[in-house]
Order: sequence, then C-alpha cells, then structure tokens
Amino acid sequence: MKVLFVFLASILLLLAHLPLTAAFKSTSLLARKHSFRSPSLIQRMSIPNEHHPHCDLPGDPSLILTTNVDLGDKKGEILKTLSALVASSTGKPESYVAVCITDKASMCFGGSDDPLALGCVYSLGAINVGNNGKIQSGVTDALEQYGVTANRIYINFFDMPRENVGWNRATFGG
Repeated sequence: MKVLFVFLASILLLLAHLPLTAAFKSTSLLARKHSFRSPSLIQRMSIPNEHHPHCDLPGDPSLILTTNVDLGDKKGEILKTLSALVASSTGKPESYVAVCITDKASMCFGGSDDPLALGCVYSLGAINVGNNGKIQSGVTDALEQYGVTANRIYINFFDMPRENVGWNRATFGG
C-alpha cells in the first residue's frame, strides 16, 4: 500500500509541475529545442512544441508511399505534387523534402487486393493534427484518380527524435 501511495504522490508532484498548455495543447511531450541527452523529465514535458532550425535540414520530412495500382507515366508528376504538399503542410522548404513512391506492389487490405495505399511520414517536428490532416487529404486527392478510395489509404505519422534521424554522416542529434 505504501508503494502505491508513493507512486501516486510522485505522479501528482509531476503533474503539478506540468503546465496546462503542455498537457492539453502540445502535440508531443518530448523536447523540441533541447538535446535529448540531458533534460530532466520535467524539462521535456514543459517545453512548448516549437519549430527548431534542425527541422529544416534535407530529408526532413520524408513521405514513403506504397500502392498496388500502376501510376504509369504520371508517377513523376505525382512525386512532385506530393513533395509540394508535404512542404506546404509542414511549413518546411521543399528542397529538403524526400518522397518515395512504390507502385504496382503486391498488397491487400481487409482480404482484398482492390486499390489501396500505405504510407509513412517521418519528420523532426511539424507532426500534428492539422498538418497530418492536410497530408492525408492531399495524398487521397492524388490517388483517387487511380481508383484508390479514401477508406483504403493508411498513413502513419512519426515525430522523430533528432538522434534517430541520420544525414550527411551524422544524426541530427549530434
């Protein structure tokens, strides 16, 4: 019983130091402007979700999309459309956006190989409800002309810690 009391008291103490804006408005409780190497739990939880200059480096963000439809000679056009979409949705320079599309893949969803698409967006920051919705909608718009309906497109969005993203012989975390 004493262990449970100490645990609950620790949680209450932690919550007392957590600003309400971080608890209810932040898209991530992880730090955005400090290294992940040293901040305490309280620091990581109370730092607002800000745009960090390291978020403007090449390959950030990235969209990887796989579909079972044949995009034909329009594939290059769709790549450029989606690159512009990701840049405008995240507020990052398009010159840093990476997009990869694999078409004609062997896939099924719900036991059916009807047209579908699966995707992942990886970004250092800029992953939030608004941006994710814009990307989801734009990808749907781009693929609907190929018979991929909105209810057969899944995209997972990942807010990546800088030390887990590499480029130019190093990670963004140092």
